[in-house]
Amino acid sequence: MRSQQRRRAPGRARPRAEPEPWAAPIPIPPRRCPWARGGRTAGPPGRSAPSPGAGVLRAPRSRQYRIIRRQAPQRSPTMAGKKVLIVYAHQEPKSFNGSLLKIAVEELTKQGCSVTVSDLYAMQFEPRATRNDIVGHLHNSEVFNYGVETWEAYKRGGLSKDLVEEQKKVQEADLLIFQFPLFWFSMPAILKGWMDRVLVQGFAYDLSKAYDGGLLQDKLSLFSFTTGGSQEIYSKEGISGDIRYVLWPMQHGIMHFCGVKVLEPHISYAPENVSEEKRKEMLTAWTQRLKTLWKEKPIDCSPEWYFK
Repeated sequence: MRSQQRRRAPGRARPRAEPEPWAAPIPIPPRRCPWARGGRTAGPPGRSAPSPGAGVLRAPRSRQYRIIRRQAPQRSPTMAGKKVLIVYAHQEPKSFNGSLLKIAVEELTKQGCSVTVSDLYAMQFEPRATRNDIVGHLHNSEVFNYGVETWEAYKRGGLSKDLVEEQKKVQEADLLIFQFPLFWFSMPAILKGWMDRVLVQGFAYDLSKAYDGGLLQDKLSLFSFTTGGSQEIYSKEGISGDIRYVLWPMQHGIMHFCGVKVLEPHISYAPENVSEEKRKEMLTAWTQRLKTLWKEKPIDCSPEWYFK
């Protein structure tokens, strides 16, 4: 944001400029998950432990924003001009998820991408699907059917303003990144509410146009999230089972259903239970992956891939 120029009074010291919100790493000592017992997660399965202060980098001070490149670094022609929407679902900007968000914004911007962030908690996004999502008359005022009403409202331009804004972001994006902590083997309720309300029939899919024929076929998606349990816990031999089973309803049931191609998920396992050095390695791995992200091929979203 451009600051206003102020005339300095004679003899008055020039005020010191404030540093950038994420100008330097924040050294944070390792914290044990409140559910950890003997190095293993003993809390509710499938839920990421709360992670205040888990990140080693600060997240942006302004939480809802559109990133505009300030420099013109050397860019790959395959990346320049790409548009990315990051849907971010975490309450704390200083969390490990906040650090992952900050890295994605910075790295993709350096590549010449236009990055937009929907910070759902900062936006106080309404996760509940209600009659308030329809502006004007209802298709059937006697028996309310949310799916039918939003479909009819979309066709006549009668969806609420917040849904129209989010749909415009999705429509413009080449890549959708979902950044969140795993809650009870799923995404946080506020992010699920975003899926429920934004990806309505007529916009994201139709009865005869789903999966490979979905209405958002020209887009890529990537789920980046943290867990409370270790990678071993989310293996086929682990107590929580293969992590791909957890991802099935998200990647196949939502993204693939809407025609969106799905990239390999990026999973940061149990950042609360590892050393600061290991957390830094996780952040570096995310940075390195983003550098070659546009060269990746989508995964196979068939049941055979998930359950073989």
